[in-house]
Amino acid sequence: MVSRKLRKVKPSQSISGLFSESGRRSFRKNMLAWYDAHRRDLPWRQNRDPYRVWLSEIMLQQTRVAAVIAHYREFLRRFPTIRKLAAAREASVLAAWSGLGYYRRARMMHAAAKVIVREHGGKFPATAEALLALPGIGRYTAAAVASIAFAEPVAVVDGNVERVLQRLSGRRLAGEELWIASDQLLDAKRPGDFNQAMMELGATICTPRAPACLTCPVVGICASRGELPVAAKAAPQKKREIHYELCSRDGDVLLVQRARTASLMPGMWELPEQEAIPAVEKPHLILRHSITVTNYTVHVWRSAAASLNGGRWTSIERLKQVPLTGLARKILRAAQII
Repeated sequence: MVSRKLRKVKPSQSISGLFSESGRRSFRKNMLAWYDAHRRDLPWRQNRDPYRVWLSEIMLQQTRVAAVIAHYREFLRRFPTIRKLAAAREASVLAAWSGLGYYRRARMMHAAAKVIVREHGGKFPATAEALLALPGIGRYTAAAVASIAFAEPVAVVDGNVERVLQRLSGRRLAGEELWIASDQLLDAKRPGDFNQAMMELGATICTPRAPACLTCPVVGICASRGELPVAAKAAPQKKREIHYELCSRDGDVLLVQRARTASLMPGMWELPEQEAIPAVEKPHLILRHSITVTNYTVHVWRSAAASLNGGRWTSIERLKQVPLTGLARKILRAAQII
């Protein structure tokens, strides 16, 4: 396994003039007081169990909080401990993850669980540097778990923190500058709560559009007090039409498995894709679905499925245990099959 080192912030690298020392103390005090009074009641904040903290951080990567909560609870029901997760089959882990997308996260998390059980006796490493050696854990996740679960004074930078720091400073900090600024502001006595306060502020007050500056606890020392000028236009969304067959009989649904060498969602199960479009028939369903920069119009056609064509009939009762793609699950729900 390749060892990764946590980069240390040198005092000489400080961003001159971001805040005075007294300003930083005031900032920390205001942020923690605001967080104590206004933080959201989220299930992974009920305790500082590193397994639960880690699970929530992996799930929240590129996924909205509202979409994660139900998956988080169901995943814990199936795999309540790191040992249960490590002992599970990959297919079972992917099935529990189905609907969250970015399935590589689940595979890497499963691999990390095995390492933790095999090499650490089922106990999480307690430092960010040690956590970095685990599969699927990068600089942000290592710092988040170490600070929240183990109170290590290490700062985090995610999308929310980046936006807060840029607006506070009034300029577009990037790369190592962001980590330096976050480290300088960190409250070393309550690092986990402070890091969560910064992320919470970005998620609920200092939002990407129309930030609620009048309710911000640190608006008095914010250089921007609103949105920064847009640096560049976002890449336009692509549009594409795709077609799937929905074949069901006697309580079974026909599914096909994506190739294990596929670059996207390898080994996951989905409905058979259809290339030829019927000239006269109307689709059974039309759905919208987005993946990264592509917006899909999904046409779903009912089919008798005279030939399996490499597919497999799966009972509807077993679908919860099958690692379905998010789109397959969406189609089956819209068709009221699950």
